[in-house]
Amino acid sequence: MQREKTALRESTPHRLPAVEPTRSEPQVEPLRELVAHLRQNRTRLREEWVARIADTQLLTAMTREEIFAEATSVYDSYVAALETGTFEALQAYARNLSERIIPRGVETHEVVGIVLLLRDVLARSLFATHQADFEKLNRILDAYEPAANRIANTVAVGFVQERERVIRQQQEAIRELSTPVLQVRERLLILPIIGVIDPQRARQLTEQLLRGIRTNRAKVIVIDITGVAAMDVTVANHLVQTVEASRLLGATVIVTGLSPEIAQTLVTIGVDLGKMNTVGDLQGGIEQAERLLGYKVVPQS
Repeated sequence: MQREKTALRESTPHRLPAVEPTRSEPQVEPLRELVAHLRQNRTRLREEWVARIADTQLLTAMTREEIFAEATSVYDSYVAALETGTFEALQAYARNLSERIIPRGVETHEVVGIVLLLRDVLARSLFATHQADFEKLNRILDAYEPAANRIANTVAVGFVQERERVIRQQQEAIRELSTPVLQVRERLLILPIIGVIDPQRARQLTEQLLRGIRTNRAKVIVIDITGVAAMDVTVANHLVQTVEASRLLGATVIVTGLSPEIAQTLVTIGVDLGKMNTVGDLQGGIEQAERLLGYKVVPQS
């Protein structure tokens, strides 16, 4: 019977409710005993957990002292969540931990792994303590397992959310670096575009350009796409819309570096190239921009 119950527990997934459930009276006393056990054996269990982390080669980007310090905080937050049944403090700590260790190169599987290791260490301790009283052991495990799963889920979700936020910030920084809006003269901006343009990057460069026009009170913009090998119809349409939006802000756009393939795409979607100011290369575009701004262009000898 005991083996059947254990097998059922291992094969049946716990469905975690969206809202923290109210603990029933039968759960309260086993959890109290569990929390008391974890507090009384805090030093031994924490050291065993840190040793398991080292053995499985998790958190290798951190020193042993750093791992021990974080393990202490995670252990105490873990026990507090079991004791109170609330997860707000644990969520806050998980976010704070993620902010500190993600820049160190710690991966998602490592964070999930150490939490599962802690659960395993605690479960083994419970088995060793209550192996002579299976009925009591089962009561404690019945109360512990849903809470342990909820804790593991809370930490994992917090880490993943923080990691996604960092990735979004990095992607945004890369896009800004890859599409710089440069002021070369008063009221003259250059936007050199290099690489593949997807719809998201096209929207981002449009926003940057329009902000640059407003900030610098620009009158002429040179968009150089020499470094763009090809663009699809969606991005080509976006380029046309960027030219129109700039015109509405009072700026004239000169597009330079059109390849035959991109020119063919613009013709295919029905763009009236007579309304788009195009010049063969960047140097010619800058010279035309200077003429529009009233600068005297002196040919190089």
